[in-house]
Amino acid sequence: MKVREILVTSALPYANGYIHLGHLVEYIQTDIWVRAMKAQGHQVTYVCADDAHGTAIMLKAEANGVTPEEQIATVKASHEADFSKFLINFDNYHTTHSEENKHFSELIYRRLNDAGHISTKDVEQLFDPEKQLFLADRFVKGTCPECDSPDQYGDNCEVCGTTYDATDLKDPHSTLSNATPVLKTSKHYFFDLPGFEQFLKDWTRSDNRLQVSVANKLQEWFDAGLASWDISRDAPYFGFQIPDTPSDEPDKYFYVWLDAPVGYMASFKNLCDKREGTDNALDFDRYWMQENEQKTEVYHFIGKDIVYFHALFWPAMLAGSEFRTPTGVFAHGFLMVNGEKMSKSRGTFIKAETYAEHLHPEYLRYYFASKLSDKVEDINLDLEDFMQKVNSDLVGKVVNIASRSAGFLIKKYDGMLSEVCVESELLEDITKTGDEIAAAYENREFSRAMRLIMQCADKANEYIDGKKPWSLAKQEGTEQEVQDVCSVAINIFRQLMVYLAPVLPELTANAKEFLNIDDLSFASRNEWLLGHKINKFKPLMQRIEEKDIAAMVEDSKASLAQTDTPTDSADSTSANTNTQLVAADTEQTDYIGIEDFAKVEMKVAHVVACNHVEGADKLLQFTLDVGEDKPRNVFSGIRKFYEPEQLLDKKVICVTNLAPRKMKFGISEGMVLSAGDPKTQLTVIILADDVEIGSTLA
Repeated sequence: MKVREILVTSALPYANGYIHLGHLVEYIQTDIWVRAMKAQGHQVTYVCADDAHGTAIMLKAEANGVTPEEQIATVKASHEADFSKFLINFDNYHTTHSEENKHFSELIYRRLNDAGHISTKDVEQLFDPEKQLFLADRFVKGTCPECDSPDQYGDNCEVCGTTYDATDLKDPHSTLSNATPVLKTSKHYFFDLPGFEQFLKDWTRSDNRLQVSVANKLQEWFDAGLASWDISRDAPYFGFQIPDTPSDEPDKYFYVWLDAPVGYMASFKNLCDKREGTDNALDFDRYWMQENEQKTEVYHFIGKDIVYFHALFWPAMLAGSEFRTPTGVFAHGFLMVNGEKMSKSRGTFIKAETYAEHLHPEYLRYYFASKLSDKVEDINLDLEDFMQKVNSDLVGKVVNIASRSAGFLIKKYDGMLSEVCVESELLEDITKTGDEIAAAYENREFSRAMRLIMQCADKANEYIDGKKPWSLAKQEGTEQEVQDVCSVAINIFRQLMVYLAPVLPELTANAKEFLNIDDLSFASRNEWLLGHKINKFKPLMQRIEEKDIAAMVEDSKASLAQTDTPTDSADSTSANTNTQLVAADTEQTDYIGIEDFAKVEMKVAHVVACNHVEGADKLLQFTLDVGEDKPRNVFSGIRKFYEPEQLLDKKVICVTNLAPRKMKFGISEGMVLSAGDPKTQLTVIILADDVEIGSTLA
């Protein structure tokens, strides 16, 4: 077997908040893959780092009364502690605020600049005169320039769906100081992304670098036309200064998304330096130089929300600066809890630390593994199903095999297994299944791997139930048969530990002590335990109790209420009155009367046509038949959640008595109802096909 040299990274967590279960989907997925590939004999290195730059961190440090350096050091220690609890085994965990990252960020920038890929132009932005800083869109609110809705952010209106520049807002104010911002011009530095368009079109479709759905999604950016990327920010800013700028421009800094992915290289270089001169030394150039791209492999595991940066900006930056590009970028979906967005008030927005205080982290590792596939799909942590699945699969099936067999062997045979296997066909079948399981791991089809493993566990339990060693032990002259049956069971248990080791490293470490073995690599499954002595069995895993989950949920409500700050919040909801309905996660205090509700006219609409809107990355354009003389034109800000063909010919709900809204792209004559959070997932309300077009909802 050829030993592959693989470098693996997870996306860098931002250094201004805690790790929660949504984050852990990615790190657990990556860690399982790394462990599985190592178990199959490959040389795999797993690095990560805190993403430690940006305005948000600067402001968070200011709010906490500490320096940014102190802020990021505290958060990094917290992150590393949380990852350790969940058995995430990084080979190196670094920070983007490092000398290595500064070196490579400047090197990449200089190479891009020397090759003519960097340009400058003046940009007019809103400036906070009190905070003395330029305001990103999320730090500006005002009145929508199209529909006059108040309290809208600086990039788009959540009411009418219009996209605009922050400078177009009416009556803008800074969310940081409430001051009225002023227009100010500043020179910005831009990376020529359009110059890499053909390279990126080829790269995104070649060598299975991306999942098909991701490559298809990126095609939308090519269709709309790539734009030059603003890579600079003005002081005050926590980050690296752009080198070689004119003497009158000392306040230009790299935008955080330029140096964040460079953190992968920096963390790896830091590890290479640590290991220099040792038996496990690593060569940085072997993994990152273009000429070595076919010798080594580099993979990034990321969330679907940052695909744009990793599959367009990052490979273009690398190619333009003469570094190798990733072998693959693997995206995953978001985490739902109990079928809904994680919620603080319901106690389902769960910090990693809070979970670990109540439940064993390996329970979560297994449950995530049972849900994860190679697709870009959201996964649901159903807490009831979570309890049932862990108790049934791990305790009731897997651990039960060892617990119900070990006692006989220890008591009657001093822990010795039989010299021969009396069920070689069964054991060979389970051993061969290891090839499918290994392939499933490598292809990131973890849910398939878990199904195959549990099928093997079912075969073992069926075998034990059929042989009934507890009954045989009571009969005369069956001593050898009891030993043989229990020895087969222990060998199958050993195989299951081999297969589950990437997911459950602590359980399998304890199982190795019980089994009296040192090796649980994939290759070891071909060597059965014959004439082998095991140790006394100790309980390997406890059942999950409802009270533990309930206590975790209650503690989540309390801990998040105490620690939440505006920059930490990831559970904000807003009531959209024109493009979607959002379920508010607060107690209702402002009621309307039935006469108010009766004013809203909602009709069944047939989607005659649905299309992208050229020049608008958030809108879909509907042509709706609502039973009137002519169809209605409606714009809805749901483009990132649906492809047009998914909604064509569907029956939806349209609010028909809203005043028409003039938008940049035309007149919107109604509102299509959907539910969810506009930041994470919106679901259009679809009606049954037999509902009559134009009928009024009552």
